[in-house]
Amino acid sequence: MKKKVSEKKRHVVAWLNKAEWDQVREYLYSKDSALQRNALHRISAWKARYANSTPVAMDCTADLVRCQVLDRSEKLDSHDLVLLYGAALVRFTNLITERQQGKFSRSLRRLAGNLNIPEWIVNLRHDVTHRKLPALKWCRKGCEEVLEWLQQEYWSRQLGGRPSAEWEAQSDGEDEEMGMKRHDDELIARQKEMEAYKNARELLISYEKEQYDACGGLNEEKEKNACPDPLADMSWILGEVKHFSVDFGELLIDVLLEDGFLIPTADQLTSLGSDTSDNDWFCPTEPKLPPTFLRFWLPLLKTLNSPSFIHLFLEKLFAELKLLSSEQSKHRSYYLSGWISEVMLCNSNKNDYHFETKSQKKARLKDRMFVNRIQLRWQQLLSACLEAPCVSSPHLLYLVLEDMEHPLPLETQQRLLQLCSIYTRTQHSDPDTKQEQQPIYTLESLHEKLQRSKRHSHSSLVEPQKKGTGEENKWSDAEVEKAKLLRGSSWRVCFDKVLWKNYPLGKVPGQSDEPSCLMLDNYSPMTVSEQPVEMGSSTPQNATGSSASTKIGDGLVWSHSDLSKLKTGLQLF
Repeated sequence: MKKKVSEKKRHVVAWLNKAEWDQVREYLYSKDSALQRNALHRISAWKARYANSTPVAMDCTADLVRCQVLDRSEKLDSHDLVLLYGAALVRFTNLITERQQGKFSRSLRRLAGNLNIPEWIVNLRHDVTHRKLPALKWCRKGCEEVLEWLQQEYWSRQLGGRPSAEWEAQSDGEDEEMGMKRHDDELIARQKEMEAYKNARELLISYEKEQYDACGGLNEEKEKNACPDPLADMSWILGEVKHFSVDFGELLIDVLLEDGFLIPTADQLTSLGSDTSDNDWFCPTEPKLPPTFLRFWLPLLKTLNSPSFIHLFLEKLFAELKLLSSEQSKHRSYYLSGWISEVMLCNSNKNDYHFETKSQKKARLKDRMFVNRIQLRWQQLLSACLEAPCVSSPHLLYLVLEDMEHPLPLETQQRLLQLCSIYTRTQHSDPDTKQEQQPIYTLESLHEKLQRSKRHSHSSLVEPQKKGTGEENKWSDAEVEKAKLLRGSSWRVCFDKVLWKNYPLGKVPGQSDEPSCLMLDNYSPMTVSEQPVEMGSSTPQNATGSSASTKIGDGLVWSHSDLSKLKTGLQLF
């Protein structure tokens, strides 16, 4: 009788030995899609041997791993992935709890609790079945949680990995109480996180609706890329978002980086008039956010502006960009890089705006997330940038290297940029070489060009020699450098000792007050009312002194009154 009893306990398995089982288990829980596909093919062979008696846990594991493989392949859109994950999660919950049902139907939550399945997994299954489909982010988290449960409750218990009977029976009352408390704490934390996630989405959707309502009736102003400032109308929404970010700042950034918010959809770009067919701003290697889309989110981002938020925001952007490095989602990668570039440019002090007016400064600061410079974690940013390779990595790396508090040696920067360009198979265009080809129009552009020239001169091993006459040798190094940069342009460096405070802007010593001194020897004729203007100085004027212009031949001339008005209202650069 004992022999028959032992024979009944034996059962046939589909795998050859323990080594094959361990290999399939290891491949299933690896992050390599090729290994996971190999394990799925092996399980398909096992199912053929099992016929209709395949273990439920093995079948559910294969379904969930297959979802992850298809997710990484980027062959399906987000909606299809949600349906795929949802079907696998529903199938898991139903099949695992089915054997616990007795003659009378019992609550699925109670059955799942008896099996130590988190309650939020059951809620996720309920949303997939009866309510609005959950976000793809939660489906992915649910898949990872269920695979971890299957690893502990099924795969680790096979072939000598089974926990002790004492653990199964939970005979120790103290351990059982601690386990229940830990389970309850985890359940409360999950529920709180899901509730906070829903609140964050509702707040951001309300903000979007208010902004679209504010910008909806301004189709005529789309060419100006201008949206009205909605702070007065949505101050309560911005206040709620600010209050929410105090406790759930990281979660809020995660929601912001989902598709449909800071990563716009094609419909959203079309409604804002920022289609990618307008190549004024679209450049894959040097990403730049559409002006209308940037202004759409500026009120909210200015409300959240703080050093801690900027640090966390950059960290999350690079982390999301790193996840995309294998999937190559071009649209998402472009806008993640665009937001990184926007933050770095706002924090940059490379450009000095000493010569701008108050109105120019106000217009420039209006479209910036923050004004004051922030001490960023440069080493972390540099590492994060190098760990997230994409098409725009050389541009982002250049922004980080250019704005570091303690910059690396120039030779090291150039080598990093070259290596990054080789790895990403892109050609990095140095902005300095582009700007050096531009003519000098203002003192500000001269100052910027002088700074770039100094950086290049520091990298050279041989100092440039001064050339010129004896008078030039008396000049300072800065004056000599300015004179070299201005060669071939219309500007010259003035070395005369002149008290410029005695001269108004636009006037030089020895300049006459007559407008005729502004005439050039060589000039192109301008047209007034589609007729050439004749500026003959010997033309007799009207004796009546009328302010109206008189005709001579087919041209128009200016009267004395017109010249006096031109003289009094003349403004030079």
